[in-house]
Amino acid sequence: MKHSVPAKLSEANPELTSDLQPLMNRFQDASEPYVLATVVRTISVTAAKAGAKAVISRDGSIVGGWIGGGCARAAVIKAAKAAFDDGETRLISLQPEDLLAELGVEPGEEREGVQFARNMCPSQGTMDIFIEPVLPRPNLVICGASPVALALAKQAPTIGFDVTICAPGDDLLAFPEGGRKVDGYDLSALGNGENYILVSTQGRGDLAALEAMLKAGSRHIGFVGSKRKIASLKEKLKDKDFDQAILDHIQGPAGLDLGAITPEEIALSILAELLQIRRKDQRQNSTTNNTQ
Repeated sequence: MKHSVPAKLSEANPELTSDLQPLMNRFQDASEPYVLATVVRTISVTAAKAGAKAVISRDGSIVGGWIGGGCARAAVIKAAKAAFDDGETRLISLQPEDLLAELGVEPGEEREGVQFARNMCPSQGTMDIFIEPVLPRPNLVICGASPVALALAKQAPTIGFDVTICAPGDDLLAFPEGGRKVDGYDLSALGNGENYILVSTQGRGDLAALEAMLKAGSRHIGFVGSKRKIASLKEKLKDKDFDQAILDHIQGPAGLDLGAITPEEIALSILAELLQIRRKDQRQNSTTNNTQ
């Protein structure tokens, strides 16, 4: 069952949203990303003072806390959306136009890690705001209890993946403690995080696992097996009325071609492929932001 995301809270009254920890806990429990914006410095007259905080949701809404009025909001939300895309922290400095001119910077320019924006408020004060994205850890769903699956369960947490094991009840005993374990292939309670699926059932429930995984929804589905076996399974799934576009989501043989032989080496090649997929968009977004 998916957790509900926090409803938008009043930004006008900071006293109503002074304790943001329960709100942040709700986001984390629901595997929902958010940005924490913190005022770290103010000069002259500003509506918000150093220490003021706000929580920003993925759609750019300020759902809790308070960091000032509309003068700061637009610049903060723009920076927050960029932080969601590349996962990087930011420091933005809102300053009146004459001060920006004295520094020789244009609104939107970045210098030495500081992004400058124009403060349009009548107070004409300066605010420095730290933008910190808090992103849920990616979740690797491992189906089956093969030697490759066991190796993946051990290695995946070392590069930042949470692990969910899906296998028949008796097979779950082979896995180490920790992580989420599901008896069978019911993924209805996966949550809202970024899910990657790896099917390594080795003939024990291949079709049932793939059918359940296709219905679950994920960023990637990899299958450990030969091209011939994958093609055969896709034909059987097509007979179950799965569209070809959905079947194309199954990628295999899983893993980069590293010449892997042992289960541990195969697991490493799979994780290398998942890391490549996971970081691809972040690298592209980072390159785009740096050239703007």
